[in-house]
Amino acid sequence: MATTDRSEENLRLRTTLAGIAPGTPLRAGLERILRGRTGGLLVLGTDKTVDAISTGGFTLDVPFSDTMLRELAKMDGAIVLDKGATRILRAAVHMMPDPSIHSEETGTRHRTADRVARQTGFPVISVSRSMQTIAAYVGETRYVLEDSTQILSRANQALATLERYKMRLDEVSSTLSALEIEDLVTVRDVASVAQRLEMVARIASEIEGYVLELGTDGRLLALQLDELVTGVDLERELVIRDYLPTGKRTRGPEEVLAELEMLSPTDLVDVPAIAVALELGPSEHLDSAVTPRGYRLLAKVPRLPGTVVDRLVDHFGGLQKLLSASIDDLQAVEGVGELRARSVREGLSRLAESSILERYV
Repeated sequence: MATTDRSEENLRLRTTLAGIAPGTPLRAGLERILRGRTGGLLVLGTDKTVDAISTGGFTLDVPFSDTMLRELAKMDGAIVLDKGATRILRAAVHMMPDPSIHSEETGTRHRTADRVARQTGFPVISVSRSMQTIAAYVGETRYVLEDSTQILSRANQALATLERYKMRLDEVSSTLSALEIEDLVTVRDVASVAQRLEMVARIASEIEGYVLELGTDGRLLALQLDELVTGVDLERELVIRDYLPTGKRTRGPEEVLAELEMLSPTDLVDVPAIAVALELGPSEHLDSAVTPRGYRLLAKVPRLPGTVVDRLVDHFGGLQKLLSASIDDLQAVEGVGELRARSVREGLSRLAESSILERYV
């Protein structure tokens, strides 16, 4: 499967998990089926393909309710809902998917769910009577829902890991700021910050999956996650914009970010591999000097619009010229009046002082 197709399937899976997370009406209905020990098969959507593989049953087309879902599950056959699971369309339907579709499932209900999901493209939920589990089938993916307590335990472990990585990220980011002001940045320094940013982003993405699956049980976890990763995505983009080589490059910051996201866990811990992804040269160039354009530090100046930041960077061409620019020099840039020029000058001076103090005190 192509990378794009896999990404689309992951998005569909996340959307499906959000729809059956604790606190949703559909999850309440599924848990009623579990407690009733009847089992069930739900198709979340309908079209001509679903109609073609459906036989028997009866049409309802009534508003969804968890109690009605439980009662309908007592009958043999599948239950067909609309895509948003807001209406129950049909019940007691015998699903007959293409038997030639490959499936590694052994149970009749699970095998049918797998094949229907693959053939129709709609999510299918299977509730096992004997195993007391709920499984979601989305495309070629099978995902078994876990108890909220188990998910919370793993999520809290991931959150503790994220806190440690974020602390280390703050350290290397502060060091990079000081080195930028002193004009002592090397490829290794930039790659180390980009590496930590990507690690934090990946751990945060894992926790987001837990939050999604936990539904209302994950509200506190979501607040903790937001507090830890606020500004990380922007920082990732600014680091790349600061150091991506100019000239005949064919890639923009978005493409570099995409390449970093595709790095394997092995490559992610390899600083030279990060440098190559950033287009900063091979491993023998790790100690080569590089100069930032100034996006990162200008982004820390309060109330400075992005358009003005772009004009300042384009006008001065590098951070060192920005740091040495006078108020008159800054006023020469379009959109920078005297008040804004003073704000930029004072903001950069404060950042320079604080960064040096943090580095050497």
